[in-house]
Amino acid sequence: MRGRVLVVAGSDSGGGAGIQADIKTISMLDAYAATAITALTAQNTEGVFGVLPIPPEFIRTQIEVVLDDIGADVIKTGMLHDAAVIEAIASVLHEHAAAVPVVVDPVMAAKGGARLIEPEAIDALRRLLIARAEIVTPNLPKAEILCGATIGDVAEMRTAGETLLGLGCRAALVKGGHLPGETVSDVLVTADGGVKIWESPRIATRHTHGTGCTVASAIAAGLAQGLGLEGAVDRARNYVQRAIAGAPGLGRGHGPLDHAHLLHPDAV
Repeated sequence: MRGRVLVVAGSDSGGGAGIQADIKTISMLDAYAATAITALTAQNTEGVFGVLPIPPEFIRTQIEVVLDDIGADVIKTGMLHDAAVIEAIASVLHEHAAAVPVVVDPVMAAKGGARLIEPEAIDALRRLLIARAEIVTPNLPKAEILCGATIGDVAEMRTAGETLLGLGCRAALVKGGHLPGETVSDVLVTADGGVKIWESPRIATRHTHGTGCTVASAIAAGLAQGLGLEGAVDRARNYVQRAIAGAPGLGRGHGPLDHAHLLHPDAV
């Protein structure tokens, strides 16, 4: 099964994150990517220099026409900059894709620190999208905002995942790359009481722009292709690790990953 993923997210003109990373990832994993663009950003590896929001009604139209014709096996959300956008997306998904699993990557800031969501939109994100998500994939700073608690170790990552489940989602992958140490731990907590912890050696590099978008889209592709949740997360982590290890070293700041590493497996 190839799988169809509809990505609802913002565009990154530097190509490392956002819609560009989503399309690359989903395509490289042999699934089909369709898109509804929520905002245009002017950014490169050094930062975000401008954001042009797309009107909520046009975002809604993009989603409607894709679902009406192509359809989707999974929907993945990324940058959703304000409450009106989130409300429009939640409404159209309820009307046209109520049974389609949703992967929520709660994008709040770019790698360089620029804010990509209005503070008042975070509650709407919790209530309207995380509440119906198949899985939500926050890193530690995002999980701390969503849960209202500081996270300092793996045990607290598990607690954060359980807190996110309390919002209504079926699973939460809390990513631990922001914790210090030579080992990176990611914790998957599921509504059936399951807990899975992955550990991998930290890759020392500044070229990590778009890792959040990439792992969420890789998970979405796996779910669309019929992989179980753990299988989709496991493949996504492996894909991202290889993409970080093979990063092409572009730009003066936080550079992009090598999304095409599967095309040249001997390079990593």
